[in-house]
Parts: sequence; C-alpha cells; structure tokens
Amino acid sequence: MTEFEKLSAELTSAEVRLIPFADCHIEPLRAACAEDPDIWEIYPHSMLGEHFDTAIAGRKATPGVMFAACLGGEVVGITSYLRPDPANGVVEIGGTYIAPRVRSTGYNRTMKKLMIEHAFAQGYHRITFLVDERNQRSQAAVLKLGATREGMLRRDRITWTGHLRNTCVFGLLREEWTG
Repeated sequence: MTEFEKLSAELTSAEVRLIPFADCHIEPLRAACAEDPDIWEIYPHSMLGEHFDTAIAGRKATPGVMFAACLGGEVVGITSYLRPDPANGVVEIGGTYIAPRVRSTGYNRTMKKLMIEHAFAQGYHRITFLVDERNQRSQAAVLKLGATREGMLRRDRITWTGHLRNTCVFGLLREEWTG
C-alpha cells in the first residue's frame, strides 16, 4: 500500500465527512467556492469562476490526497494532505476552503481533528500548516489546534493576484496533540 493510499481514507465524525476527492465532487465544490468570492484574494490560487478548473487540475497534480469536505452528503469545501514525506514522518495539511455557512460552527476543528489523528495513526509525527500572513482567521484556527507558530517565510510565493505572499509556518508534533 502506498503512502497516498494509506492517507486516502474516508474520515467521518457525525455529520463531518472527508471523502477522497472524485469527479462527482467537482460541481458541488464549484458552487461552494462561489459562496465567498472575496476570500480568494488571500489564497494562493483562485477557485472562483474561470479559475476553478485550472485550480483543480493543479491540485490534482500536487503530491498528496485531496478530500471533498462534506456536511452529511453536501460538499461544503475541500482540504488536503500535501507533500507527504513518510521517510521523515512529515505531512502538511492545507489547501483548505470551507463555505461561510459552516465556519465558526466547529466544522473546521472536527475536520482538522480527523485529519491530524489519521496522519498520526499512519505513522506521521509532524503536521505542518502554511498560512498566508493576511489570513488571521486561519492562523487563529491552527493555533487553537495546539500548533506552534515556528516562523515566517518572507515573500515565498506569488499568488494568483500577483501579491508577494509571506507565509506563516506552524507545526504540530504528535506528542503535543491533545485532541
């Protein structure tokens, strides 16, 4: 079994379901992404309108595992394990978007809890989160998970808008995780 296959499992807790991304999730995700057109200004890639198909193709080409983030049977977003490095026991959780209607409901915490615990169960010992310096909501959410802000990568990428992004680096070690 490959590392991708180990990480690519359906993860569920009550109504929160993370399902390995499939073509049947594309159109519902497109609709969910359109619910917050303003947020895409602080994402590295837009998943809005004419940018959506290119963004999905790019995500599929990135090493890792994409999930349709679902509330019951409804797609409300997307998240991923990115660049799993089993030799070093490190994986990034990122590429996350959830629709405004599920924000501040506990959905994101449950989703991240499922992913963190699954990665640790597969032998990973460190989870990395990379967050745009402008995205205060995501930084606060990662800190609430118990991650430590380890630093900032200055001007490490150019976003789809041409913005030179500063990226905050957070890490969560297995022994720090309290659930």
